[in-house]
Amino acid sequence: MIAAEILKQLNPEQAEAVKTINGPVLVLAGAGTGKTRVITFRVAYMLQEGVDPSHILGLTFTNKAAQEMEERLEQLVAPELARKVTLGTFHSFCVRVLRKEIKHLGYMPNFTIADDSDQSGLLKQAAAALGYSKDHVPLSPLRSFIGRMKNKLLLPHEASKYAEGENDAIMARIYREYQNTLEMQNMLDFDDMLLLVYELFDKFPEVLKKYQKKYQYLLVDEYQDTNDAQFEIIKMLAGEQQNLCVVGDDDQSIYGWRGANVGNILEFPQMFRNTCEVKLEQNYRSTNKILTAANEVIAKNANRFSKNLWSGMGDGDNLLLVNTTCAEAESDFIAEFIAQEIEEKPEYSYSDFAILYRSNHLSRQIEASLRNNSIPYKMVGGQEFFQRKEIKDAVAYLKLLVNPKEDQSLLRILSIPPRGLGKKAVEMLKKYQGASMLPFTELLGHSDFISDLSSKAAKAARELHDCMKRYRKSFRVPGDLARKVSAYLSDIGYLNGLQKIYKDIDDSFKRRENIDEFINAIAQYERGCETPPTLGEYLESYALLQENDKTEDDTDDGDGVTLTTVHAAKGLEYPYVFLVALEKNIFPHERSVHEGSTDEELRLFYVALTRAKEKLIMSCSSARMYRGFDRPQIPSEFLTYIPEDLVDVCEPEDIIKTLDKASLAAGFAEIFKMLEED
Repeated sequence: MIAAEILKQLNPEQAEAVKTINGPVLVLAGAGTGKTRVITFRVAYMLQEGVDPSHILGLTFTNKAAQEMEERLEQLVAPELARKVTLGTFHSFCVRVLRKEIKHLGYMPNFTIADDSDQSGLLKQAAAALGYSKDHVPLSPLRSFIGRMKNKLLLPHEASKYAEGENDAIMARIYREYQNTLEMQNMLDFDDMLLLVYELFDKFPEVLKKYQKKYQYLLVDEYQDTNDAQFEIIKMLAGEQQNLCVVGDDDQSIYGWRGANVGNILEFPQMFRNTCEVKLEQNYRSTNKILTAANEVIAKNANRFSKNLWSGMGDGDNLLLVNTTCAEAESDFIAEFIAQEIEEKPEYSYSDFAILYRSNHLSRQIEASLRNNSIPYKMVGGQEFFQRKEIKDAVAYLKLLVNPKEDQSLLRILSIPPRGLGKKAVEMLKKYQGASMLPFTELLGHSDFISDLSSKAAKAARELHDCMKRYRKSFRVPGDLARKVSAYLSDIGYLNGLQKIYKDIDDSFKRRENIDEFINAIAQYERGCETPPTLGEYLESYALLQENDKTEDDTDDGDGVTLTTVHAAKGLEYPYVFLVALEKNIFPHERSVHEGSTDEELRLFYVALTRAKEKLIMSCSSARMYRGFDRPQIPSEFLTYIPEDLVDVCEPEDIIKTLDKASLAAGFAEIFKMLEED
């Protein structure tokens, strides 16, 4: 496909964003305006204009988005050309850099990546080493503090300068100990991937220069979600050329709670001089009534780029607002509505319906009503297969083959299954490590350590040490991962030991089935690789799984109603969207109201509205159970931002009876009387 043909397939604004190759470009892509299309067409256009594919770097936030870009690009240009372009998540790119360059920072390139449970164990260990218990320093705020410091590019010795009060000072000390432990075990946590790349580029200009020369054209998707560390890395890579194109929507910046800085997109024209600014406002997803409602809602936020979404898909139906007596009635109404629509409109399936809520706990009653009505459903962002305990245990066994220094994984599996290496053995390991500084895996086979154990424990320690040593050698040869993993987990006693861990026969059988499925996942990963992969490469892909890439599917054929938080729904779209529990202190969330800032909550509400393609049904309840008692509820103030003529307000029984009528006579007066009284 030649460059001119690429531009013909785009609207004028999209074409402008695609063909402006040099210099900084800010593409403000409103919801449903085709941003992924713009990014992939832009890369294709650059290739047709003679840009070397190896000089192009495209960064996004989920593996799913990166894969979609790769697939679309291969449809536009020769696959072998497309594969030379670097497309991936921020974290996968950073890991790629660190594998090659981390030796400059004193780490070894076979580092492993700590998951949530590893991190929890390391934090407890670091706190205990300094004499603090979990009662003194709860784990959740400690993890948040360290993540916040790293996202602000503050190393342990710098964190204490920004401590506010004694609690922060304690957490800064634990941060230093935690980071020392990570480094000693040759491990990184998720935030380290960004922090260490920044440190690498900052301290070693020759390394930065090498990557600036390699990646001369940068594209960043979902730019409104970038944090401070990601911004600095992008700015460094852009260098003096500043061939940087960022695509995003400030109105959809909803991840401030995990470090995203909406200022990165709002201040882009000031940070990069001579920015070409392109607005994408033609929506290809929703009807105009839905878009008008969304435009009116988000206009209440003052600090934003003005945009006015419109669609060529017609006006569509009014939005519906249903007022129910309680959460159970709300959920029953939704189930009955879906059942009736499926019965009367065979062109729709269950997967055309989505139920969105502000917080996860709101799904419980909805799930119950769907089950009672035999309606299949699937959860986005629910418990995920790879989070199951038996899978994490298996992964810990594998990590020890790649990184023998990772004491945390050894502590996890030392007595899983029970093998006579309990609390006393752990104390001895720590004692000998204090004297020798050797990793636990090496001490397992050390004569001094073994001599202090009982004969049963000594035998178990030797067998564990020898088995890992033998398979470490076997896994040095790439490929055949699934077979070798199966043999290893069997030989080391994990597979047959499941019955010792889980006494219930049915439970142990189900967990064994999960391990079998885990091995299937490894085989599937191998089939997708162009060359035989190493175990380290598989573990890296496992560690980089993003929450947004995960879906728990409770249906047999994949056809089910989607249940999800609004956060997890970002990027998704459905013909029918239910937005539930639109009540005071639920949406907007009580915490945001107390903090006096609801801007991000309003952006979240905007995201929810713009997930709907054809029909948007909002609901609120007069009462909702709270800690075992019914509590009166007030409708959300956000509902007052939607023009009255765009909404039909009704009772559940009315909407079921009059579903096929053009509109439902109502108005906002009665339902918002409570708001005025409040």
